[in-house]
Amino acid sequence: MNFLAHIYLSGDNDLLKIGNFMADSIRGHHYLDYPEEIKKGILLHRYIDTFTDAHPIYRKSKHRLHEKYGHYSGVIMDIVYDHFLAKNWSQYSNEKLEDYSESFYNLLKENYDVLTEKIKGMLPYMIARNWLVSYASIAGLEMILFQMDHRTKNRVNMHKAIVEIQQFYTEFEEEFTLFFEELQQHCHEKLIELNQH
Repeated sequence: MNFLAHIYLSGDNDLLKIGNFMADSIRGHHYLDYPEEIKKGILLHRYIDTFTDAHPIYRKSKHRLHEKYGHYSGVIMDIVYDHFLAKNWSQYSNEKLEDYSESFYNLLKENYDVLTEKIKGMLPYMIARNWLVSYASIAGLEMILFQMDHRTKNRVNMHKAIVEIQQFYTEFEEEFTLFFEELQQHCHEKLIELNQH
């Protein structure tokens, strides 16, 4: 799961969304340095990652890319799953993706001081290129993979995976739909648990 799914699975709690969104740049016990709701978001993010990585449907999707892209097949698959969430957004939310994304960018700007340095550095590019909306198209997906290549010094040419993505597009979409339904249910239960502490 990539940025859009992590934000969406946080529900309506703004600080929880921020924590979930920036959790990858917070290591180990450093999450304890943050306010309570951000902490919950970080823990939810870690739960989502663990659940996703171990899930047989996600592993099946990822396996199609593994031979060619190795360790990066998971990175690519996370972005592909976000693509299907963005593409089918109206099935998951009554709010337009453009409005949802703009609200989230504004939320980050309003809470700039709490963001990690890594997120602060990334934010201008994310907003300028409207990453959350661009996930919805194949062209946007390819652009994001190009950017990932740049960030990983072109180790495996991830953007070339667009060939396999289009080749297995129907299978990937069906797998995402089944997987995401299950993930939503588990996140709902996890949020209840986190809110009880």
